[in-house]
Amino acid sequence: MSSPKLSSDADSPLSRREQITLVASRLFSERGYHATSMRDLAAELGMQGGSLYAHISGKEELLIEIVNRAARQFDAALFSLKTADIAPELKLREAMSRHVSVVAENMDSATVFFHEWKHLSAGPLANVIAWRDGIEQFYRDLIAEGVQAGVYRPELNIKMTANLVLSSVNWTYTWYRPGGPLSPQDVATSFEQMLVLGLGSAAAGRKD
Repeated sequence: MSSPKLSSDADSPLSRREQITLVASRLFSERGYHATSMRDLAAELGMQGGSLYAHISGKEELLIEIVNRAARQFDAALFSLKTADIAPELKLREAMSRHVSVVAENMDSATVFFHEWKHLSAGPLANVIAWRDGIEQFYRDLIAEGVQAGVYRPELNIKMTANLVLSSVNWTYTWYRPGGPLSPQDVATSFEQMLVLGLGSAAAGRKD
């Protein structure tokens, strides 16, 4: 994959900062955060090493930006479902579909987000952990809503179930390949069949 070419033109479709962030996202994804040097970034961008510091303070600034951007993408995709007036099982299915779509459409940043976040320093790391706790709670609330509505089995361990669902959708970054035979919706549908339908209560499935 070729790197975006830096341009000083005012009408360049990408700013230099954006180009640097995109290349960093790809290199961190492919090589890992620690294995990617500022010299590597500069070489990919066709810049002198020292020139990068006119745009960023260092490598961690880029990692923070990539992680924060990914978190905002998930928030925008998922949190509107909190107040959506749809059945609980449909809400969970839609959340899974949106979650997989965010991963599939942003493979580089998703890989960095899920795999390289642990290299952040204490403050940014605490922010990511708090965000992860919030997403886990989001899925627990969706499942609890289904239990309360009688569409999921009442004996479900809500915390463990949420972790299973969340792990499944998060882990797609390790194997999903855009352009392959499965669309994000195909993946979400398969997860729905294997996970969500297995949560259903006997009462919900019984036809009177």
